[in-house]
Amino acid sequence: MLEFFHTIATQSFLQNALLGGILASIGCGLTGSFVVVNRISYMAGGIAHSVLGGMGIAYYLHLDPFMGALVAALLAALIIGVIKLKWRHQEDTAIGAIWAVGMAIGVIFISKSDGYNANLMSFLFGNILIISDQQLFIMLLLDIITIVFVALFYKQLVAISFDIEFATVRGINVNLFYLLLLCLIAITVVLLIQVVGLILVIALLTLPAAIARQYVHSIGMMMLVAALLGIFFTSSGLYLSYEPDLPAGATIILVAGVAYLLSSSFRTFKRFK
Repeated sequence: MLEFFHTIATQSFLQNALLGGILASIGCGLTGSFVVVNRISYMAGGIAHSVLGGMGIAYYLHLDPFMGALVAALLAALIIGVIKLKWRHQEDTAIGAIWAVGMAIGVIFISKSDGYNANLMSFLFGNILIISDQQLFIMLLLDIITIVFVALFYKQLVAISFDIEFATVRGINVNLFYLLLLCLIAITVVLLIQVVGLILVIALLTLPAAIARQYVHSIGMMMLVAALLGIFFTSSGLYLSYEPDLPAGATIILVAGVAYLLSSSFRTFKRFK
């Protein structure tokens, strides 16, 4: 225990890891709440796994994989959104295809790059301990964009999440805000990649919000509680993984998963008591 706190006080890599977890949790709380109430985890998964294609191409071209991930995530969000709105009967198949093709492109390009094995593992499972100052700045910028967007269009996002017909009657461009919501999810996915990786990103995106939904009944409070839970999960997961030298991303998700199971069990017990 003391070694962890001594290291975090003296070593910048662990300070960056902690800050990265906090920044990711903020975006996760804001966006994950909309993912949960709209029940679009599968679509978020399609966006997340498509990101590997952009990261692989960027890595192959010696560009920043983080920026490649952002471009790929936004592109995947728009494509999946159009499929959802225009070809609803083919939605599951199309999203699955985008999911698979994105990952395949990423694996191919990464395999053609030097040292691909280590980097592929880092992309898939995350490595919170190697977050750089530049990545922290990008994460902060993405958080600011997310916060400003949610603050400006909170009512519209809530309306399309709970009552599309009412939103349409009120003159809200439902299709536009749905696509923008998916782009918001794409931004959050990029925030979470470095923390827990592509494979585990949906768990951290949805579990804090799912727990929060069990105890609060407004989207605003759900966002706040989910963000705080995300900060707790990332911080405690980082702490628990440090001394045994466990994968931090997997430990964070394990903490979140256990918390969700305990919370669900408590709510079920309380209901039937």
